[in-house]
Amino acid sequence: MINAVSKLLAVMLAVLLLYVYPAAETADRQDDMTRMTVYQTVTRFVDSVRTKGYISPGMYAEFEEQLARTGNVYEITMEHLHKKYVPHYTDPMDQSTFTGTYETVQDGYYSAQILETLFPDTDTFPGDDLLRRYTLTLGDFFTITLKNTNRTPAMLFREWLYGTDPASAVFTTYGGMVLNEDY
Repeated sequence: MINAVSKLLAVMLAVLLLYVYPAAETADRQDDMTRMTVYQTVTRFVDSVRTKGYISPGMYAEFEEQLARTGNVYEITMEHLHKKYVPHYTDPMDQSTFTGTYETVQDGYYSAQILETLFPDTDTFPGDDLLRRYTLTLGDFFTITLKNTNRTPAMLFREWLYGTDPASAVFTTYGGMVLNEDY
């Protein structure tokens, strides 16, 4: 009986080492390559937006197309912070009583507002119309956060081997200050 159990254990260990481990490592490497590709794509897009000072529908469509080539589905979150200076008055109703100080306020615009400008519900403007551009101002901040929503093979292996639900295989955040207004 002990001999049969040891043979069964040896076969299970051999299968694990010969088939499962190499497949899991290959899936992990695929996720690593996807992470690098996604990071480069996000960096290229954000740097282009920061340099040009706008997002066009063509730029965003090309960005989504490059992400789709990885074979994953992504949740893309964009954030645009616009700096505004609000003067202080001693009497808010009388704007002639300026105190000489300002308050810095950040207005936030997010994916829904940006995509609404890029892709309006009406077909009034053609795809390359300047009114469909989302413009940013010099000194604004633009950030993209991206994570995959599908389960990759590596995630499936980890879930099967460890019994836990793994986090996203691809998670990237990149952004910075708008450096130019090229519009």
